[in-house]
Amino acid sequence: MSLRTRRSARAGQYLALLCYLVFLALPFLWLISTAFKPARELGSLHPTWIPDHPTLDNFRQAFEEQPLLRAAGNSLTAALAAALIAVVIATPMAYVMARRRSKLSAAATSWVVVSQAFPFMLVIIPLFLVLKNLHLINSLTGLILVYVVWALPFALWMLVGYVRAVPAELEEAAAVDGAGRLRTLVSVTAPLLAPGIIATALFAFITAWNEFFFALVLLKTPEKQTLPVVLTHFLGAEGVADLGPLAAAAFLATLPSLVIFALIQRRITGGMLAGAVKS
Repeated sequence: MSLRTRRSARAGQYLALLCYLVFLALPFLWLISTAFKPARELGSLHPTWIPDHPTLDNFRQAFEEQPLLRAAGNSLTAALAAALIAVVIATPMAYVMARRRSKLSAAATSWVVVSQAFPFMLVIIPLFLVLKNLHLINSLTGLILVYVVWALPFALWMLVGYVRAVPAELEEAAAVDGAGRLRTLVSVTAPLLAPGIIATALFAFITAWNEFFFALVLLKTPEKQTLPVVLTHFLGAEGVADLGPLAAAAFLATLPSLVIFALIQRRITGGMLAGAVKS
């Protein structure tokens, strides 16, 4: 391949990436613009990207119309608990799957990946019946259990990649020096896995924070509803949206996910690449 051909191919790749980034950014930029527009500009026949008279009235109205702080508290509780429990369960499982290579371990890893393709509609009815028998419908406890089960496969897959990236020779050297299995795991392996564990926990948190379908089906009373469900209350009886307050509330609800993902995106990519490398 000639130098000119390689440069043309690279330029094409950068152009495609730029188009994709613009495609992703436009809805968010329009959301920000809408959140700061007064009602008069929202109804304009000639909308503009930059508000002529920016206002915070939409944010004030959003907090007055819906219990956003309470809903955010419910989402925070469910997301934090689900992330913590998922990581606590997935970490030892990932260590065993990564260190003890076998056909069973390979089959389990494949099943973890395949399970991510299951649609929500496939599991919601049996899941609802199970939670109903456990008297966990309309409770954050039941929702947290659902989030843990849903986050476990991906958390396990990520952590297996991180464990495999830690050289087994380090553990063998510690064993030669007289360290027992528990001390080796605590003193040698755990510090090296800490970045991966944190990244996995944050990813599980983002997934639970943004989840809508399970929360809509399992939570009935307004006091228990999470933030994504409460955002739907800005839609009127005829499906007409209260656009300004909805955009303001959606913008605030999106910020935590964007900030956290910006912090962990490199670690997530590193875990995926580590899982793809055979030692």
